[in-house]
Amino acid sequence: MVTFILNDETVSTVKPSGSSLLDFIRYDMGLTGTKTGCREGDCGACTVLVGTVEGNRVTYSSAVSCLMPLVNAHGRHIVTVEGINTGKISAVQQAIVDHSATQCGFCTPGIVMSLTAESLAARKTTPGTAIASVSGNICRCTGYKSIEKAAAVIASALSDKQLSDPVSWLVDRGELPAYFLSIAGRLSVIPPLSPEPAGVRGIGGGTDLMVQKADLLAESDSVTYIERKELKGIRADNGRCTIGAAVTTSELGHSELLKRLLPDLSSYIQLIASEPVRNMATVGGNIVNASPIGDISVMLLALNADVILTDGRRERTVPLKDLFLAYKKLDMREGEYIRQSSFIYSDDPPFFSFEKVSRRTHLDIASVNSAISLRMSGDTIGECHLSAGGVSPVPLCLKRTAAFLTGRTVSAETLMQANEVIQEEISPISDVRGSKEYKRLLLRQLFIAHFLKLFPGRLNLKIDEL
Repeated sequence: MVTFILNDETVSTVKPSGSSLLDFIRYDMGLTGTKTGCREGDCGACTVLVGTVEGNRVTYSSAVSCLMPLVNAHGRHIVTVEGINTGKISAVQQAIVDHSATQCGFCTPGIVMSLTAESLAARKTTPGTAIASVSGNICRCTGYKSIEKAAAVIASALSDKQLSDPVSWLVDRGELPAYFLSIAGRLSVIPPLSPEPAGVRGIGGGTDLMVQKADLLAESDSVTYIERKELKGIRADNGRCTIGAAVTTSELGHSELLKRLLPDLSSYIQLIASEPVRNMATVGGNIVNASPIGDISVMLLALNADVILTDGRRERTVPLKDLFLAYKKLDMREGEYIRQSSFIYSDDPPFFSFEKVSRRTHLDIASVNSAISLRMSGDTIGECHLSAGGVSPVPLCLKRTAAFLTGRTVSAETLMQANEVIQEEISPISDVRGSKEYKRLLLRQLFIAHFLKLFPGRLNLKIDEL
């Protein structure tokens, strides 16, 4: 039985645990402030807060409830727009009113919840972070400028936010109901879910499965991996960085360890989905989804990562580049799941770059993406790993191109010759994201962009060479 706190009420349900949290909120609990929009995590109208116990406190993040399987709510605090009612309008809501940041109102509850999540975040809020928090909310009416103005006012109101305990700070200011202070204790007495029998579907963040197989999941039970402690955490020891399969994309971007090992990683993470989706999507889920354009898979391939697979009794290590066998087919045995991924690191970060082209700069699925990791030996490339997505049935490790680059100097001539190897390694097809010719051109440009970014001023490329 899935049990969690919904606003100020502890609820339990025997509904299929793979069904969506959105449907439970609206149709079982009658909380219609959470809107049904796209059901694909694009519009943000169904955004809620998700509170998770960490130590003796609860931390909150935004999530799109249409992509959240009910099982992933177990033991957590789910807050809808009704649940932040204190009897008066909040500062977030007031800023939206004052700047006419709403018209038809359909998207407004989701925007309110995204900005409330930013208010609860244990980080300094700036106009930039406030605007980024609503990156997953679509508004067809306002043109967004009024929302940006409201976000700036909210950031100013949060300038003295108490980062060590933002929940208590907001309650003391009357911006959140007092019941938020009792949530940690109430969640701590909810027992974990009983182990599921063999054969029950395992699910991570669910952000792609809930789109692909929503009807199937709605009628079935699932076991969640998202809160299993042995699948969490990012650590580095003995020259290897290990990332648990249940680590979310947001946690990758916020990790101080990864910022040290891969200094630009945080900016690359911003190109993946929207904040509410990044708060849910897991590293392991991105890998096992086996999408040919999986952003995290493409990054990990360029880091020459391994994955550890386990069935709960035995485990084995597989190089990530060998895991993908064919379209949506993996070298995984019955009952196996990913426990962690890892890559070799050193105190001297590699030259690492990620590039992506999609119809929208942010929040979109790639037409083509690519990543590269280089280590230099003087003026020559001493080690190279190169990957690409959208140009093959699987996320592709470009082994032949990497081998060609190793031992060569970085020059326009080297890149043009390497591109010829790339074009022989890839096999794109025409689809809704572009023709095969377009994808070949995109990958060439992304490949060159890696080197223009990593070695500024070294390449003397003419426009007609690009």
